[in-house]
Amino acid sequence: EVQLVESGGGLVQPGGSLRLSCAASGFRFSDYDMTWVRQAPGNGLEWVSTINSGGSRRYYGDSVKARFTISRENAKNMLYLQLNSLKTEDTAMYYCTKDYPSDPRSQGTQVTVSS
Repeated sequence: EVQLVESGGGLVQPGGSLRLSCAASGFRFSDYDMTWVRQAPGNGLEWVSTINSGGSRRYYGDSVKARFTISRENAKNMLYLQLNSLKTEDTAMYYCTKDYPSDPRSQGTQVTVSS
């Protein structure tokens, strides 16, 4: 059974940082490109970042470019998203997925940016 479990979210002040993690199991993690998406209250899903299966290519949405960094450790079946210089508009539920653009089926981790 495919499982993706996100963690690392929380409440942070504007300008702060967080590191999100995604633990993957039930599939051959190293074979898949992986993606982070997010959903703010009242909004649709927004693509945040994708990393290729080997970790050599990374892609970012314009709203997070130069602030967020995606990475992965295939030996540990782990995906990460480093969030720096956070803004209030980054407040959202963050999900990792191997099946983008299909809707994520994991529980996500909440990031709230507020003073």
